[in-house]
Amino acid sequence: MNETIKSKENYELVQLKIESLLEDESDWVSAMATVVSELHNNFSHFNWTGFYRVTSPSLLKIGPYQGTHGCLTIPFSKGICGAAAREKQTQLVPDVHEREDHIACSSSTLSEIVIPVLDSNQNVLAVLDIDSDTENAFSSFDKDFLEKLCKYLGKKYS
Repeated sequence: MNETIKSKENYELVQLKIESLLEDESDWVSAMATVVSELHNNFSHFNWTGFYRVTSPSLLKIGPYQGTHGCLTIPFSKGICGAAAREKQTQLVPDVHEREDHIACSSSTLSEIVIPVLDSNQNVLAVLDIDSDTENAFSSFDKDFLEKLCKYLGKKYS
């Protein structure tokens, strides 16, 4: 079977499962933990999967994650996570060594995607950060799915 089709089907199944699991869930932290678990355990190219929560106007603090230890605090002014929060736009980075602003929380990370979760007023609630030990691991297909997921989360947990 074509890898793109398998991936698309997997993304669709994961999206449906997440929506089902979160249907009656009102707690944002529980929701983030559930999303991280589903993503991390369903996509082999996800080496570190987690949320950084906005805890003050320009500061991200680590939230639920799976993988090795993450950075505990990231200001909006630093790194790829900070850029996603500051610009309110997805950061798709095929090679983290090409980005001067990359914060190396793990020396094995080669590529990264960070998606902001925006509330109904377009304020950043959190960013979803996914790292891979493979260079160029994330495609526009990953980006589209993850943005759809984060849009759903932002709407549900505003």
